Amino acid sequence: MATTDHTSAKPLLGGGQPLIEAVDLVKTYPRDVRALNGLSFTVGGGSIFGLLGPNGAGKSTTVKILTTLTRPDSGGGWVAGHDVLRHPDRVRRSIGAVGQRSAVDPHATGRENLVLQGRVYGLGGRELRERVGGLLERFALSEAADRIVQTWSGGMQRKLDVAMGLVHRPAVLFLDEPTTGLDPEARAGLWDEIRRLEADGLAILLTTHYLEEADRLAGRLAIVDAGRIVATGTPEALKAELRGDAIHVELDSAAAGQRAAGVLARLDGLGQPNVDGTTLSARADRAASAVPSVLAALDGAGIAVASVTVARPSLDDVYLRHTGRTYRPDAASTPRLVEAPR
Repeated sequence: MATTDHTSAKPLLGGGQPLIEAVDLVKTYPRDVRALNGLSFTVGGGSIFGLLGPNGAGKSTTVKILTTLTRPDSGGGWVAGHDVLRHPDRVRRSIGAVGQRSAVDPHATGRENLVLQGRVYGLGGRELRERVGGLLERFALSEAADRIVQTWSGGMQRKLDVAMGLVHRPAVLFLDEPTTGLDPEARAGLWDEIRRLEADGLAILLTTHYLEEADRLAGRLAIVDAGRIVATGTPEALKAELRGDAIHVELDSAAAGQRAAGVLARLDGLGQPNVDGTTLSARADRAASAVPSVLAALDGAGIAVASVTVARPSLDDVYLRHTGRTYRPDAASTPRLVEAPR
């Protein structure tokens, strides 16, 4: 990291200084729960970087550190050229943050919410009026602007959350699971808005537990598991590392999993089988052609099969490759510290 100058207060876009940089972040909570275990990444301007992982993987803790809401046990972070530990006030003036829970006042109008947010950052007069009007128009909220927010739909309220994070024209935007709880139509609408923000040159850190969201939005992403980054790259590059298609076999019982894996391991043309509960997965260059042999081998071993599918490589497969288990958004993956035997 010695080649990176962290002292500049002016963010550099494009190929210059990263606008977000996390270096070896470690964070442990009470009861020896280690939320982060040496997490590092960088994000440049005009890009969306996704942190993908299940609940408990460490995504929100990372955002809290980089937005100065908590301190790491060790490691460091720089946002828009400012050290999050030494200059938290400078960081706060440079960022917009949209948390998992809405920050809007439901008893105020949309316009009032935006005006108040602007005044918090020292804006006022004509500049603030024009900024608020522009954001309401951009997010298609103008018609509802003077209605009480609690009468708005969930999708409209979430757009207002994002607009509030942009009032002061930040260089960096943090989106912590911004579409959780939205219906598919509202989620797709917010995706469109996020893509437009990328085109404006912002550095956007997006945390999500939705595979499709990470695949669709992130130019680069990191898969986070138990506080560590286990894989990073573009979605397409990560999927391209997996040769062939995947064969997913759903067994009648989890008890047969290891025996079924042993049966498939002896078949030519299949990769190493993985077992996760009742699901058995393996890759093959010609997966569709291999299905009859797979079913015949399992039937010959007296192993009952509920269903079998063939799928192109997905981020779920990438997660399986690097963690050894199928992706489940609600599966907590935070490790506890275990004292080594003496």
